[in-house]
Amino acid sequence: MGKPSDVPSTGSTKVAAALGTFALLLFLFAQPMAATPSQPRIRVLILDGFSNHDWHQTTALLRGILEPSGLFTVSVSTAPPTAASPGWERWRPNFSDYDVVIQTCNDIGGGPSWPGEVQTAFENYVRNGGGVLVFHSGNNAFPDWPAYNQMIGLGWRNKQQGDAITININSRERLLRIPSGQGENTGHDGRSDVVVHCLGDDPIHHGMPRAWKTPTLEIYYYARGPAKNMRVLSYGYDKHTQMNWPLEWTVRFGRGRVYSSTFGHVWKGDVQLPSLRCAGEQTLLLRTLQWLARRPVTVAIPADFPTEAATSIRPEIQIPASVQ
Repeated sequence: MGKPSDVPSTGSTKVAAALGTFALLLFLFAQPMAATPSQPRIRVLILDGFSNHDWHQTTALLRGILEPSGLFTVSVSTAPPTAASPGWERWRPNFSDYDVVIQTCNDIGGGPSWPGEVQTAFENYVRNGGGVLVFHSGNNAFPDWPAYNQMIGLGWRNKQQGDAITININSRERLLRIPSGQGENTGHDGRSDVVVHCLGDDPIHHGMPRAWKTPTLEIYYYARGPAKNMRVLSYGYDKHTQMNWPLEWTVRFGRGRVYSSTFGHVWKGDVQLPSLRCAGEQTLLLRTLQWLARRPVTVAIPADFPTEAATSIRPEIQIPASVQ
């Protein structure tokens, strides 16, 4: 699009034509850009099967957000619920077939650890350049798996299981490390509307407001872990501790990229919850998957993106018929 000085200053027809072109471009840039032959759809694998959250509903809602965008092909690999269940010895996801893995499994409450062969394959996938989105409850999983702790950076852990990170807004949003053993175990207050404060200008957030409000979010205080090779992307204020804690962060693991956040809580009984219908969270999800797949982040910031003062909740997510 030309600079303002390039727009003809005379002739109502030319002005109208220029304004029409501008309006068309504005509309196009507000839409997700569909895959093209030169940029084929991103291959996404959702891992589910057990969690203390509602993993069935989580997978259905994720597919209802991703598939209509035209940017992704989505597959699901459902682990047997226990190590004694039929199919456990045959459950071997082929991670290398996918650009990005969305990990939702959570062993809290008696769920199994993945088979050693699957753990090794997952580690190698990420170390060799794979992308992983650790989706909400997946961040709580597998505390006894050292490489997983390194991959997620921070997780739902007790206070002896690593450092915590907080953000000091009185010192230019400086990150402060709280040593293992100090402070509390990981926890969260009730879900509430939270202002997301973005840090820096990474590709995922580029063009977003520096602060925007999302509904019914959990803020994890004292999330713990190695917190190495990690970048905090955003933070929110927790009333319980009266401190600021990370909401999103990325970790480099070998050549791979891992993204974690506290977005996406789907509890048992939750139906069409506002958080996943948030225009901000939906936009963030699409852009994050593009970044994890090492594609250009082309999803535009839509006109209904939330502001710092108000949330923006979209209509109900249409669940694909194949998973209803």
